[in-house]
Amino acid sequence: MDIQHYMARIGQAARAAARLIARADTAAKNRALEAAAQALERDTQQVLAANAQDVAHARAAGLDAPLIDRLTLGERTVAAMARGLREVAALPDPVGEITDLRYRPSGIQVGHMRVPLGVIGIIYESRPNVTAEAASLCLKSGNAAVLRGGSEAVHSNQAIARCMHQGLAAAGLPQSVIQVLDVTDRAAVGQMITMPQYIDVIVPRGGKGLIARIAEEARVPVIKHLDGVCHVYIDEAADVNKAVRVADNAKTQRLSTCNTMETLLVARAIAPAVLPRLAAIYRDKGIELRGDAEARALVPGMNEATEEDWYAEYLDAILAVRIVDGIDQAIDHIARYGSQHTDAIVTEDWSRARRFLREVDSSSVMVNASTRFADGFEYGLGAEIGISTDKLHARGPVGLEGLTVLKWVVLGDGHIRG
Repeated sequence: MDIQHYMARIGQAARAAARLIARADTAAKNRALEAAAQALERDTQQVLAANAQDVAHARAAGLDAPLIDRLTLGERTVAAMARGLREVAALPDPVGEITDLRYRPSGIQVGHMRVPLGVIGIIYESRPNVTAEAASLCLKSGNAAVLRGGSEAVHSNQAIARCMHQGLAAAGLPQSVIQVLDVTDRAAVGQMITMPQYIDVIVPRGGKGLIARIAEEARVPVIKHLDGVCHVYIDEAADVNKAVRVADNAKTQRLSTCNTMETLLVARAIAPAVLPRLAAIYRDKGIELRGDAEARALVPGMNEATEEDWYAEYLDAILAVRIVDGIDQAIDHIARYGSQHTDAIVTEDWSRARRFLREVDSSSVMVNASTRFADGFEYGLGAEIGISTDKLHARGPVGLEGLTVLKWVVLGDGHIRG
């Protein structure tokens, strides 16, 4: 196959579809999502059969167990996908909303209108449910989507795409609004990220290697985060019980997510009261602790942390621990080693809490709450297409509003400039 020609054809179809879906009304988009949900429920067995084919190929290829686990679908997973489509349908439609409308001295009214980005390219690995989730968010926000899943999930992704296409047809919308690439050649990704004439934004969802490559090579703007080196700082003014609860949940509720705590910072004055308690909890849950000299003195048997540990995104049962003088050193540590993803302070001193919120330069900053809350659903976005640590356009969990952009609108009545 001529990949360049194939991708140009995909891009041209997406650009044409973007104009159509941008002017579709909310009712049509919601009808498409509801019909797609019904198709998923009706065709569950076909989706599972396609997924079984992918899983069998993955096992034969010797792919590791965590990847196969992420790849595998079940009836509950498909039902959750259908439920997710209905949840997106129930969200307010941001497209066309006019805000900040105000009169100018000339008599004109000036404001902002929220409009779709256009064509969104999504590159992801392993998880077939991303196909339904990403497609639904792009559809509801009035964007065309070009999705490139991992080669290990090609049959699953195509089966889910067929259900999405049935939904689009039921609402009178073109199938090219949602296109899932049916080629596994990696050259397709290289083409996709260098087609600004067809694709407006790329959203990579996957491992650090994939995202770093796309960020380096793309000629299309990228919404991304590379690392989730998340911190919890336990201030000397923290409530000990609250601190234990938050720091336990931030690390152990789920190990493999980008919003899981990877480094625990504890103020020296409170460390003897809180760190041994936490260490016992972590030990019982199988968490390896790697600490500085002061932390190891408080917790016998703790392993020694190296400089690399402060930069590490483990996504595993490992936690780095450092004792700090106080909030100044905690903020300095986060500025030096953090990834601008999610960081939290536990304190009863609201002056320090406000200072932490103001000075920590991350996409999500929290007070007395687990970093695991950094999630589109938890933030009330309904769903998310990813998390951005960039500073332009979207930052933090990216939901429907993050898939739109503002343009200026001017309302007049024959006004002319003098």
